[in-house]
Amino acid sequence: MVGSEAATLAKIEPFWSWNTPICWTGFILFADAIVYRARGHSWIRTSPREFAALTIASIPLWLVFECYNLYIDNWYYVGLPENWWLRMFGYAWSFATISPAIFEGAELFAVLRAGRAGQAGSVIPPAPPAPPAHPALWIATGTLMLTVPFVVPPSVARYLAAPVWLGFIFLLDPINARLGAETLTRDRIINLSASGVLCGVLWEFWNFWSRSKWHYSVPIMEHLKIFEMPVPGYFGFPAFALECFTMYVFVRAVVLRAAAGSTTGALAKAVRPIGL
Repeated sequence: MVGSEAATLAKIEPFWSWNTPICWTGFILFADAIVYRARGHSWIRTSPREFAALTIASIPLWLVFECYNLYIDNWYYVGLPENWWLRMFGYAWSFATISPAIFEGAELFAVLRAGRAGQAGSVIPPAPPAPPAHPALWIATGTLMLTVPFVVPPSVARYLAAPVWLGFIFLLDPINARLGAETLTRDRIINLSASGVLCGVLWEFWNFWSRSKWHYSVPIMEHLKIFEMPVPGYFGFPAFALECFTMYVFVRAVVLRAAAGSTTGALAKAVRPIGL
């Protein structure tokens, strides 16, 4: 991370153009090593197959938001490689680090909050809470939030980033509960939200001086920025981290159920629970 950022500030290639995926790969390794040292287990060291699945799933899960951006038009990329294959590789590498960074950051905050011995030797999280009292209402709310950017005029859709960053939480968390998968407990909300803030600041910090980068076209307080991001945008990072969790848990539950024909009761035994 330090080496790539220093080379970026000096405009030394390939770091200047590839700073974002290089730094995020470094962050993931850094956080995973701290978690392993504190707990004796981590994503990479003890669950490499699931970590690989998380990195692969991270690409299409982020592409969902790229599709939304076609309607809300809140960011765009500059300085990308001219070669199509190299550009696609850069997209894939960068997008593959998004969910792992959020999850590793949440694990890191879980360790910091619990203390060195807080959860050592155990990967079993506390029992998830009961499903929401009115899951149909939450699902309907999430569906509405995720649908409205598609049906309003483009001039209005540009102001609807907030529903996009919140909608999957309302939609998928009660569904995950019905599937017998992990849900958003109090501790997970705290750890993921803190990770969202940390990752959001790092994303913007590493992006600011990079040659290949993104710019924002957010129509709210667009001239009051920290790095490239308008200040209100930083409030979206905690919600985004929660969405990363609910989306990955949902995809994993559906894939496992389809592959193994699991019943709801057997699903929880099929994979290692996500601690966070």
